[in-house]
Amino acid sequence: MSISDPGALAAPPLESLTPRQIVTELDRYIVGQDAAKRSVAIALRNRWRRQQLEPRIAEEILPKNILMIGPTGVGKTEIARRLSRLARAPFIKVEASKFTEVGYVGRDVESIVRDLTEIAVVLVKEERRATVRETAAKRTEDRLLALLVPSTPSSATLVAESDRDPLTDTREKFRERLASGALDEREVEIEVQESSFPSLEMVTPQGVEEVGINLKDMVPGLFGRRQRKRVKVREAREIVEREETEKLIDPQQVSRDARERVEQSGIVFLDELDKVAGREQGGRGPDVSREGVQRDLLPIVEGTTVTTKYGPVRSDHILFIAAGAFHVARPSDLIPELQGRFPIRVELDSLSENDFVRILTEPQNALTRQYSALLSTEGVTLTFSESAVAAIARLAVEVNDRTENIGARRLATLLERLLEEVSFEATEMDGVELEVDEAMVQRTLRGVAEDQDLSRYVL
Repeated sequence: MSISDPGALAAPPLESLTPRQIVTELDRYIVGQDAAKRSVAIALRNRWRRQQLEPRIAEEILPKNILMIGPTGVGKTEIARRLSRLARAPFIKVEASKFTEVGYVGRDVESIVRDLTEIAVVLVKEERRATVRETAAKRTEDRLLALLVPSTPSSATLVAESDRDPLTDTREKFRERLASGALDEREVEIEVQESSFPSLEMVTPQGVEEVGINLKDMVPGLFGRRQRKRVKVREAREIVEREETEKLIDPQQVSRDARERVEQSGIVFLDELDKVAGREQGGRGPDVSREGVQRDLLPIVEGTTVTTKYGPVRSDHILFIAAGAFHVARPSDLIPELQGRFPIRVELDSLSENDFVRILTEPQNALTRQYSALLSTEGVTLTFSESAVAAIARLAVEVNDRTENIGARRLATLLERLLEEVSFEATEMDGVELEVDEAMVQRTLRGVAEDQDLSRYVL
């Protein structure tokens, strides 16, 4: 069975996607877990529905947060990540276990919203850069031409005596050469402004948090100095185009749009929620801050205003998708207030051998496609037979049963071990066509998989 590259397809706009179509889009990358896909598809569509309502009504409709329950490696994180790309929304994945109760060493839960706002700023800036790219490129070209063909006092006299400006003719000729790349190796002298400024960080009981203070405004004479530098035209084009792009972007408008994007469409994936599940008993031991973390998370999930360096951000309409294996703790071990903020609960199924076969062949980002693409850069044509894929899936199930069940992540470990020799020798295999068959899988992996002690360390 040959694994071909289907090509990357652009996701359709959110407003045109029905819940069924959202599930279909997720099916392109994730195998199974239909219940979880349906839940997130409804949540995403409800966001669009809410945006169509009058502000008075929309303000009262809060998102229905989702709690995914299932073992590791079954697709919880991937579902949330693909959903955010589909929605083109600010998305952040955080582990609940790295937060601690106020008063203990660790990160403050409000940093979730601050980090999400930073991500939104990057998204908005990228969109703005795309809209001003043509204008910035034209301005860049004009500035480079002014450096390559500078004006002289004599040119003004010539223009006064003649209807035709010889400097303009020269610049037009240089413009054609500049566009063709013929002048890329020529050196020019440009002014370069310091683009990075020191950020101020403050050590708080909750950890190190960045303080939104612009030192450039506080000490204007110390930062932002310009210096002259000789560089090649290729490098000068990048520097000048970056400066021209930033001039065309209003930072205050970016901040406003980013805050609104977070408030209206932000998605937080809160992983390992089961690690902070549990009630305090006696207030001692390593679990002393578990309930405290839950109580600190509660205002963020319920809806509060968090101060960021871009302005205040409300978390009322941010969608929270929590996940956890809940092997030891149970969802009922969470404090009641937090349980009530995750009304939709979805159990994800453990992966079977047939699921592993589908994971290796069906998704657009299947591991078999990835390895084929990587080795094609060395001139090696790599294919996998159906029997080889079935053998890899069978071994993944066996190793997961014997050691620790890490779900689909086991496939990456097995494939890396299987193709280790090929990857090492690929530089000397230009033009070779290699088919991975069942015999190769058995020869390479069977011995390691059967040795339980060895498989714990190797696989």
